[in-house]
Amino acid sequence: MKLLVVSFPCVTAINQSFYADVKKETGWEVTLVIPKRWKTEYGQIEGCERWPSFRGKIVCHPIFLPGDIPRHIYRSWFVDVIRNENPDAIYMHHEPYGFATFQVYAANRIAGKRPIGFYAAQNLLKRYPPPISQLERWVFRESSYAFPVTTGAREILRTKHYKGRAEVLPLAVSSDIYKPSPEWSQTYREQMNIPAKRVIFGYIGRLVEEKGLFTLFSALKSLHDVDWELYLIGGGPLEDELRKRTSSLGHDMQNRIKFIGYVPHADAPKWLSMLDVMVLPSETRANWKEQFGRVLVESMACGTPVVGSDSGEIPKIIAATGGGIIFPEANASALAEALRQMGSSEDVRNRYAENGRSAVLVGYDQVRLAQKFASVIEEAV
Repeated sequence: MKLLVVSFPCVTAINQSFYADVKKETGWEVTLVIPKRWKTEYGQIEGCERWPSFRGKIVCHPIFLPGDIPRHIYRSWFVDVIRNENPDAIYMHHEPYGFATFQVYAANRIAGKRPIGFYAAQNLLKRYPPPISQLERWVFRESSYAFPVTTGAREILRTKHYKGRAEVLPLAVSSDIYKPSPEWSQTYREQMNIPAKRVIFGYIGRLVEEKGLFTLFSALKSLHDVDWELYLIGGGPLEDELRKRTSSLGHDMQNRIKFIGYVPHADAPKWLSMLDVMVLPSETRANWKEQFGRVLVESMACGTPVVGSDSGEIPKIIAATGGGIIFPEANASALAEALRQMGSSEDVRNRYAENGRSAVLVGYDQVRLAQKFASVIEEAV
């Protein structure tokens, strides 16, 4: 069995670990086609870095519009790529409305029409103008399978009249990568002279307004009865404004908030393990709500409890795992109370941490989900 995967997320090498498990569990020949160059707000990714556990073939292909997720396309008709690799099936790790998705689907039709499917995380009903709407419907008709990451994403596909197989496949967590790192955490706290009883709240992700970070700052202003620090891990357009607000909160608050900046994806598990509580205070907008909240399950796998808003999929994940506390989005007083509950009791944190880690290692285990992914494709073939 030969599987061809076209995946812009796999330009970040850690994302290749899922396909490493697919290959390990099935023995298939797995080829990844990834962009040769990709732009992020943290800089440009050049070349084709390989994740150590992925033993398949990697094809680095030039693209137009690197960094533009919906509009980037490969600098090729892609027919030759498919004919050269001669796969039994193709998986487009991309939304059905993407230009690259249509490009690969069209090439597949010309090159022999293998079973082909796509990824879906969109959990809001969006009607796209022509020609995107027509291209999306054509992709639906051509697809043998789809892998929505949540039931909400699957409902959107059905509302848009996708009639093919749609198997919910949550974003997976590798227990080999995301796991507690107590030694690193202890060493870091000692190096930074962090008191043993101090509670480290943390946020990891893009610093953008819809992530609810202003609400988080407001909540922390009233948290006088907890000895805390906040670690903001990541970067984004909101960073300058957040720094200004931090400086206006007074010397004590200013010293408690740490801007860590970007950390490589491979280092994220250590930082998540070091936190006492991971906070995801996302706030719904007219054109966006939290699609999954992958950092929630990653944190739980690292033994860290979470506090999350009720935006999008966040409350479903927290409720299903029992790994944390849910609060009404944009409600600073409710967030403060959730942080107070977590910050005031190590026993409470440990209970949520144990619940979350146990649930994630079952429901979001990468090996099990890789097996599920492979079985759907095998049936289609």
